[in-house]
Amino acid sequence: MIVNNLQREWKPNATVAAIVERGGRFLMVEEDTADGLRLNQPAGHLEPGETLLQAVEREAREETGWRFTPQGLTGIYLADRPGSDITYLRFAFHGSATPPQQPAALDAGIVAVHWLSHQEIQAQQARLRSPVVLSCLADYIAGVRYPLDLIRDLR
Repeated sequence: MIVNNLQREWKPNATVAAIVERGGRFLMVEEDTADGLRLNQPAGHLEPGETLLQAVEREAREETGWRFTPQGLTGIYLADRPGSDITYLRFAFHGSATPPQQPAALDAGIVAVHWLSHQEIQAQQARLRSPVVLSCLADYIAGVRYPLDLIRDLR
């Protein structure tokens, strides 16, 4: 990739997402972004030194206050951000979550935490952070499940 006449190494951004369902509703966050208020699963970037499981547990806790326990991998999604040279590699995990024992301080930019039905999420497609949100949910609802031991941390 050439940027300003300098060659830059292309690397996808590794991200994680937590899919949590309770009573037919999914844990979602409403976040303030450069594109306005958007809905997303609790999600974020893999940080140096973390495993994928540590990252998804951390992101869910930071964005919702809930303690996420991954039970499996729903899918791995490669998606370009429209209008940019950014590519995301999202690891979507499904699992259970325990509510916070007291009100949690949420990450900057998180406006609210919601429990929404699949239909409510579909009805707000224009407000989704990315089309990947619905792809992850569709796979989860279709029963796509991979065991956590599929992931190997070799560091």
